Amino acid sequence: MLAEIVKVSTQDPERPPLEYAASLIHIGKVIAIPTDTFYGLAADPFNLNAVQQVYAIKGRPERKALPILVRSLEQAEGLAAGLPEAFYMLARRFWPGALTIVVDASQKIPLKVTGNTGRVALRWPNSSVACKLIETADLPVTGTSANLSGFAPCVNANQVVKQLGDRLPLVLDGGESKALLPSTIVELRGSAWHVVREGAIPEQEIRDTLAGL
Repeated sequence: MLAEIVKVSTQDPERPPLEYAASLIHIGKVIAIPTDTFYGLAADPFNLNAVQQVYAIKGRPERKALPILVRSLEQAEGLAAGLPEAFYMLARRFWPGALTIVVDASQKIPLKVTGNTGRVALRWPNSSVACKLIETADLPVTGTSANLSGFAPCVNANQVVKQLGDRLPLVLDGGESKALLPSTIVELRGSAWHVVREGAIPEQEIRDTLAGL
């Protein structure tokens, strides 16, 4: 059975589709949503069964951590342990936006979500749909891209259905993403940092932002 497609405005998301999506997340389902980059798989990161489903749906190696989407700096702080100054410098400059920051995870994050690394990848997306879904569900959600591992990321709902339609109950259809690149991923360890993946934010902008460290 193919996923249900429900349209949602990316500018001013309507409450009914958000409440429907949140209700599925609350019962441990994995859904696809539009973000400010590509479509992503949203699930409850504290539900180990849901987390396992995300890995299975994508065919993602379980040694790779699942990124988590938040809707505020305070929410990110609650999921991390001992955040370095570099985190705040980057977050103030680039959030909400296409920057994923990898830091030490707090003990409340299941080890499975971190790929058994004890590290968590956090992002506050510049997406009304993602942020209002997090608000409606009253919890952060996973944010890995909605595609099979090794395949191209999806920029619209039809592409998600083509790749994953028989594995998901719902795709929120926010139309075509204009994104050309994924988020940039920066890993922080104290005052040390490195760019794991250069994406929408050039490495030089990260370097300029952290020049004062």
